[in-house]
Amino acid sequence: MRATRHFAPALALAGAALLGCARNGAEEPAIVVDQPAVVRAAPVIDTVLARPIVATGTVAPADEIALGFKIGGVIARIAVDAGDLVRAGQTLAALDLREIDASLAKARSGAAKAERDLARAGRLYADSVVTLAQHQDAETAAELARADLEAAAFNRRYAVIVAPANGVVLRRSAEPGENISAGATVLVVGSRGAGRGNVLEIGLADRDAVSIRKGDPAVAQFDAMPGREFAGRVTRIGAAADPVTGTYEVEIALDGAGALAAGLVGRAEIRPAHGAPATLVPIEAVLEADGADATVYALSADGKRAERRRVTVAFIEGSRVAVAGGLEGASRVLTDGAAYLDDGAAVRVAP
Repeated sequence: MRATRHFAPALALAGAALLGCARNGAEEPAIVVDQPAVVRAAPVIDTVLARPIVATGTVAPADEIALGFKIGGVIARIAVDAGDLVRAGQTLAALDLREIDASLAKARSGAAKAERDLARAGRLYADSVVTLAQHQDAETAAELARADLEAAAFNRRYAVIVAPANGVVLRRSAEPGENISAGATVLVVGSRGAGRGNVLEIGLADRDAVSIRKGDPAVAQFDAMPGREFAGRVTRIGAAADPVTGTYEVEIALDGAGALAAGLVGRAEIRPAHGAPATLVPIEAVLEADGADATVYALSADGKRAERRRVTVAFIEGSRVAVAGGLEGASRVLTDGAAYLDDGAAVRVAP
């Protein structure tokens, strides 16, 4: 207790001495004032832009031709397999022709006989030996025989599968010795002749399919060919959804796609030409992103304060972000230094 009593007067004397020094002209402590944070700003751009559509698909020939036989029969040989290159006019497969050739020979004989009967009936009719009706019946029989011969010859011609154009065999669906029905697919050939070459086939949901048009630009990349991009355009949009997947088939013609193997998996980004109003800001200005929600600091109208804005992100377009809402009335947003600001903080924009 005694120590306490002696210590208090000492503190009082020290305080008085300090007060006296201040009154005698000693410098008083300075009041600390917050300095504006130095930041950089970027303009808010209002434009018309379309959301890019990204999808994965496979490379395939634009013109796929399913080949089969006109009539049924036993397959004698198939000269090609999947992946083989073929030339226009090359024989790819054939049926056992013994029965077909017998039918053709029978039709030829029948046609020859009908022509002889018609000639004989004509002479007899001229001599009034047969009636007009009998002569007309001979003419009809000859016409029928000629039609049977033409049909037999047509079937014989299509008992052999010939490549309709230069291309590549995509699929083989039958084997020699198999008894195949008329019209069944034996081979599928991708044309490389006067057709449209290879395309990237993708499937789009309805909300994406309705937003694109033929001719919209696209860019494709392939994991098998890293570092390369293939420019292209939309050439076909399915008129109806696939009953299994529910997607619409879209074809993208790619520049230089002739070097791409069929079946190669690629990722395409389509840029629809018809866009909607969009607000763009640099990607550096977007903070605390959580899904479509994010934070952006806008510069106040007087250019001295940071205004915290909650925005909705529509999509990312290169180094910019399309904002769907939240920046109404803002002309500039803060980039460098924005991550260290609070709402209402004093700022100074660096030149």
